[in-house]
Amino acid sequence: MNVARWVDRKFEFTMPVSLFPVVVERLRGAAARMEDKVRNVPSEILTRRDGDRWSAQEHAGHLLDLDELHAGRLEDFRAGAKILRAWDVTNRKTYDANYNARPIGEIVRAFREERGAFVRRLEDWKDEEIARTAIHPRLQQPMRVIDMAFFVAEHDDHHLAVMSELLRRFGARRT
Repeated sequence: MNVARWVDRKFEFTMPVSLFPVVVERLRGAAARMEDKVRNVPSEILTRRDGDRWSAQEHAGHLLDLDELHAGRLEDFRAGAKILRAWDVTNRKTYDANYNARPIGEIVRAFREERGAFVRRLEDWKDEEIARTAIHPRLQQPMRVIDMAFFVAEHDDHHLAVMSELLRRFGARRT
């Protein structure tokens, strides 16, 4: 089973603002799910690449890298930006970080810290602020704060699913 490419995904943002706490809770749980996924998996499996594609460990590092973008987009909403800041389509930060040379525990801890800070920022938003809109640069469609949070949660799940597929393919045993 191959996971569909992230950039091929399309979104319709129709979620009611009342579901914001549910989306935030999903974001809060991403680090625990990542930690559970990589626990007791040998380094040679975590760092194994599928051709030139990222390893499971590099996918974990990528999620860590993008929390900076997510926090920046919250700043964009606060500032009333018409268009949210764009992502680096080359993912240079992830490639340059050399995540396969770092301990997985360090990556998971850093992600837990960054994600915790991101969730705390989201928890400060009031209902009327959650409905603010700006254009998402890749999707070229309006997005509210709640939609951005949902988009981030979907992005997390995408990479966690790819990690699961890689770990399964390379022989990691799941309990």
